[in-house]
Amino acid sequence: MIEIRPIKTLLYATDLSEGAIYALRYAVRMAEQLDGRLHVVHALRPLSQEARITLRTYVTDPEMRDAAVRDRLATAREVMAERQRSFWDETDPQKVARRDRIASIEIIEGQPAEVILTHASALGADMILMGSHEHGLVHTFLGTVAMRVMRRAHIPTLIIPYPDASERPNR
Repeated sequence: MIEIRPIKTLLYATDLSEGAIYALRYAVRMAEQLDGRLHVVHALRPLSQEARITLRTYVTDPEMRDAAVRDRLATAREVMAERQRSFWDETDPQKVARRDRIASIEIIEGQPAEVILTHASALGADMILMGSHEHGLVHTFLGTVAMRVMRRAHIPTLIIPYPDASERPNR
């Protein structure tokens, strides 16, 4: 017999795209409905060997090169903070108490599927939520991450489809 655990700890993995606000809205509401806690994570993909070689080739000052690598994390944090501000600015003021559902917001460097699965395990998450992807260049990458997570996850995993821009609700 399969044991069905209550879903109280949710992990929402974001790609930090503008459309991800829609998936975050869904994840926050789900946490509210389940009386659960939501953890938000973004996986910052490590620089590839090719990117490192390009940096060494075009940025000859070692200090500037190191700063560029460090700045990736700072930039991701700034984007995450901006997405959070945008999300809460768009939220009905009477529903801002939903903010209390968010237990943590983290950016972790690593391969996205590995980061998501490892973080879910470390949190003891009962469910993983991920936004689908917007059409365009990142289509294949995000589809691959979602497939890898779904294939290897031992807990329910929900992919939240992004609506077309014209269909997105304001709240």
